[in-house]
Amino acid sequence: MKGSVTHFEIPADDVARAERFYAESFGWNIQDMPEMSYAMLGTTPSGQDGRPKDPGAINGGMMKRSGMFKTPVVTIDVDDIDAALATVEKNGGKTRMGRQAVGEMGFTGYFSDTEGNLIGLWQSA
Repeated sequence: MKGSVTHFEIPADDVARAERFYAESFGWNIQDMPEMSYAMLGTTPSGQDGRPKDPGAINGGMMKRSGMFKTPVVTIDVDDIDAALATVEKNGGKTRMGRQAVGEMGFTGYFSDTEGNLIGLWQSA
């Protein structure tokens, strides 16, 4: 459903240490993607398309803490990132990173809300 939280990201100072922590503490499935300097965090069973099988369930990702990625980020599913960012700015938010391709899977973007929280956007390809 568009507008729903679809993903989360956890920045880490030591990604390998954090991966071990979440795998051992919660049983998460970790899939390293070194070509993207990223790891996929499987918190719930997913289908062939990589999306969680259970409604309302979300999986996530992990990357090295840097730049604007200092705290966990939730990501919202939208139809059009450019339109969503324009609406965000109209309502007092600020674009932090415009539309960026993520391989052939889709597009991501980031904004700060009126309270300074970093929030992600996702648009499927």
